[in-house]
Amino acid sequence: MSQRPSLDAATADTPAPAAGDEHHRRFELLQAQPPIDVEEAEYWRLLGYPPDHEPSDRALELAAWARQWYAANGRPWVYLRETRLELTPEALRLDGQEFRSQQLHDHLREAGAKRAMLVAVSAGRSCEEHARQLWQESKPDEYFFLEMFGSAVVEHLMATMNGRICDLAERDGLAAIPHYSPGYTGWDVADQVPLFELIGRGMGQPLPEPFEVLASGMLRPKKSLIAVVGLVPQSVQARATNRWIPCEACSLSPCSYRRRPYRHARSSAAQRDEAQNERAASVAPAAAPFPPSPHYSVSERALQKWSRERVTLERRADGSLTARFRFDGTTCSNMGRPLAFDYTVELSPEASGRVIRRTECTPTADDEGHRFMCAYLNDPAALMQAIATEKPLLGQPLDAVLRWSRVAAPSGCHCTAASRAHKWGLALEAIHYTLAHPPRDGATSPGLSLPPP
Repeated sequence: MSQRPSLDAATADTPAPAAGDEHHRRFELLQAQPPIDVEEAEYWRLLGYPPDHEPSDRALELAAWARQWYAANGRPWVYLRETRLELTPEALRLDGQEFRSQQLHDHLREAGAKRAMLVAVSAGRSCEEHARQLWQESKPDEYFFLEMFGSAVVEHLMATMNGRICDLAERDGLAAIPHYSPGYTGWDVADQVPLFELIGRGMGQPLPEPFEVLASGMLRPKKSLIAVVGLVPQSVQARATNRWIPCEACSLSPCSYRRRPYRHARSSAAQRDEAQNERAASVAPAAAPFPPSPHYSVSERALQKWSRERVTLERRADGSLTARFRFDGTTCSNMGRPLAFDYTVELSPEASGRVIRRTECTPTADDEGHRFMCAYLNDPAALMQAIATEKPLLGQPLDAVLRWSRVAAPSGCHCTAASRAHKWGLALEAIHYTLAHPPRDGATSPGLSLPPP
């Protein structure tokens, strides 16, 4: 039986001893493309939304687009290595390199740190480069949402590294204290340079992409973080005050090492609501036509809102139905004029798998905004013909939308095939979600039409 790795065990992630430490192989880990699962509440917090604020449809669409774009194009990575810690009343050295920050010294010494880890995480260059391109294309909304998602990825990566360190340290009777980075209170951001150099000198394997630090201390890619994590005996940490317990600043979930609630956790009322929803879902009919936990490209918060406000279902006596989804957007130029389209989908009965029999996309009866789209102004007949003839997933089960790989294109207009496919994806996922989460206890959603008795 294989043993769980500890800080004192050489693993596949440590092909060679750390530099300058020939007699003791210290733990080293480098991982490209680690799993990314940014908590929705964390993302909205970084975007600046109050916890109970209801984002607009445009904000929900941009948030979903940023997440989808990063899932397809992001190149995150993480690096972790133990460093030799020398801590005296007068000095702090890591692998022989002295750091003069009194705050860092006291942070480690007062906690009783016996060992330390060096950490580097990055959301990758592609995120920063694409955000810069969006800004140059005069798309400030897309730029901002992608920038903030990059920040959320960095926080998520650091949280997962905290979880890994907790796991590794526990086997050796140790516990982690909160990480500390240059730029934090009492540690000059200029020390990013010597800390960066220290990490690079002891690295036993190359990083998956270029990583550098400027003379100012700024990292490139800028959505990156380097840090020091102290390790203390568990007996000491167990008696410690909240100051030395990283859990309150760590959003990793689930985590079997959590000892305090996360300070930015959702309200207890929201958690109770979610628990009630999960309990209700557990007693849903077994004959539901969709997987019990489908994976959508859009956040559940957006789907819940759209299900209530934008989806209508017209059921027929034979079990078939017509679903409609209303999309409200804006033109990407011409002062962002509002526009609205109706998406109509006819589905076969549940017994035959909810096959998509007919699809249609048309401007709403009172919409004039579509006439100001760039493609319409250039060739109105060609654009409207394209909108009318594009019928994605026709003849396939509605469930196929969960496996449909499409380009993230959050522009509010319908000028390109990619943007039109993106909106069809939103419509089909919203309809799928509505059918997979029917009203309970005899309730009827505002947009639900039942057949006559």
